[in-house]
Amino acid sequence: MEGQQEVLARTVAAVMRPAAVTVDAGETVLVAWELLQRSGSRHLPVVRPDGRCVGLLDRADVAVACAAPAVSLSVLRVDELLRGHGPALVRVEQTVRHAVDLMTYTEADALPVLAEDGRLAGVLTAADIVAVLAGHPVREGPADRRPQVPTVLPGLPHRRDYRGTAVP
Repeated sequence: MEGQQEVLARTVAAVMRPAAVTVDAGETVLVAWELLQRSGSRHLPVVRPDGRCVGLLDRADVAVACAAPAVSLSVLRVDELLRGHGPALVRVEQTVRHAVDLMTYTEADALPVLAEDGRLAGVLTAADIVAVLAGHPVREGPADRRPQVPTVLPGLPHRRDYRGTAVP
């Protein structure tokens, strides 16, 4: 029990990992999906051009939006997927206990972490907290990265086999 209290008293900065990939709030949903696919992340922080975070997209939210007709996806913007209220955010100096309370209250499994200047510093996931509580060292890599599994759509050739002409 002592170790648990020690972990919960740490700052979020000691447990979170940097966000390797972000998406601009004005980008299309298709760009967000491509970023999620290429990065292998489950969460994608949404930022303004000045670096301020306006929310966090989950892979499932983007996948549901991508079920819409392709024509609408070219005009659907990332900021339209964010919920109507402000995002649940934590700051680097807040405690893990505060982050856990916020995650529990908002039923979120990840939170964007803001630096002192209000810019995105990283992402804190429930998996990060559980790993530290279990005694695992804090991971240094990008937040929430899944192992890369190559995906090929049925009927499409692998890129290395493609012999078509490039379009400038």
